[in-house]
Amino acid sequence: MIRLLNVYYPTRTLLLLLCEALLVSGSFLLAAVCLLGPDAYIALVYENGILKIAGITVVTLLLSHYFDLYEPQRISGRWEIYFRLLLLLSVLSFILAGLVYFFPDLDIGPNVLVLGVSILVVALVLWRWMYEWIIGLSVFRERVYVLGGGKRARDVAETLRARRDAGMEVVGGNSEGASGGEFERFAADLRAFAKPKPSIDRVIVAMEDRRRSMPVRELLDLRLRGVVIEDASAVMERLLGKLPLDGLNPSSLIFTHGFNVKASQQILRRLVSITASFILLTICLPFIPFIILAVRLSSPGPIFFRQTRVGLRGRPFSVIKFRTMRQDAEATGAVWATKNDPRVTPLGRFMRRTRLDEIPQLWNVLRGEMGFVGPRPERPEFVQWLSGEIPFYELRHLIRPGITGWAQVRYHYGASLEETKQKLEYDLYYVKHLSLGLDLLIMFETVKTILLRRGAQ
Repeated sequence: MIRLLNVYYPTRTLLLLLCEALLVSGSFLLAAVCLLGPDAYIALVYENGILKIAGITVVTLLLSHYFDLYEPQRISGRWEIYFRLLLLLSVLSFILAGLVYFFPDLDIGPNVLVLGVSILVVALVLWRWMYEWIIGLSVFRERVYVLGGGKRARDVAETLRARRDAGMEVVGGNSEGASGGEFERFAADLRAFAKPKPSIDRVIVAMEDRRRSMPVRELLDLRLRGVVIEDASAVMERLLGKLPLDGLNPSSLIFTHGFNVKASQQILRRLVSITASFILLTICLPFIPFIILAVRLSSPGPIFFRQTRVGLRGRPFSVIKFRTMRQDAEATGAVWATKNDPRVTPLGRFMRRTRLDEIPQLWNVLRGEMGFVGPRPERPEFVQWLSGEIPFYELRHLIRPGITGWAQVRYHYGASLEETKQKLEYDLYYVKHLSLGLDLLIMFETVKTILLRRGAQ
């Protein structure tokens, strides 16, 4: 896997993206040469045709990203890949037609865009079929042995089977309810894989309790023969973009890389947060009076909603939002919001889906109580309870809370203890890999989350 902006991406996914970029640009270049002939050089060089094709390529790749064509775990079957491809190309055709209609100078030449899209349809469908066939070949897949039994090993095996883009094939291990005798079987399996030469490429150690009999000699022998030996937590962190709490202990945090909350880094992130909040607030300013009027007419009560939340280093602050619930929503005390909360007004439901209720929090960012990106702030009543139920929960408060965050773009709505634990794993990954590049990636992903109405609140 390749690490970009502190996020790990499968190598084959990046190669897929690169090849499709070449296919898109090549399709329109071929169309220009076929239709314009000797004049193609003039259209491409002197009339900025190459820049226009580059723009089309970027738009196509963005649409592919928004249609989840680079996230196979979101696609239920191969047929869906081709359906989304055709949908993508239809949207691209409408976009290009609209741009040329309103801005004729963007056209490369007569019928070039039409032929280019036609070539692209055939090229992308054939390429995706070839890609799916190629990655299914055993020669391009790592043979992986999952060493361990119980839930942890089972989760690793299921994740590897679900993530075909990771290029790993589970060939053994993962014995449920492992006992002492089964650990002997693990050792025998490893010895068999090592002779006469290693027939596996990687061993993922997912044992619940390493203090018990772990086949150290067999693992060392495989390691010296070139087999990669890796901890399950590191694999899951790369594949899922979260820091699994299972098996996480203080020594793991002490000796691992990351969790470097440097002052210089925080100053730079703060400047970016202020700049992004100021720009977004300026864009939203003309719409705020209409939102205020809509909230006022939708239900009785105040326009703004203020609530105490826990911020940087556990300090409380008052968060500001447009009111989305009935005025008596917490007449009986603090209640955890649910996905389809009956206390939310019809207008409030729309505002929550589109994140319009979050606009006043830009003021919290400008005041320094929040950042633009960071873990979502929680209420003090729940923080005290969650800190006792979930280990390392207080690490969320090492940095300022944010309007959007890694958990918000990677996880669905969470309204239970188990779902909060899952969200914390994403928050810990963010704190561990904190960087300006990751912040910019989250801002980019937030747009997709809002448009597709995904993510956690």
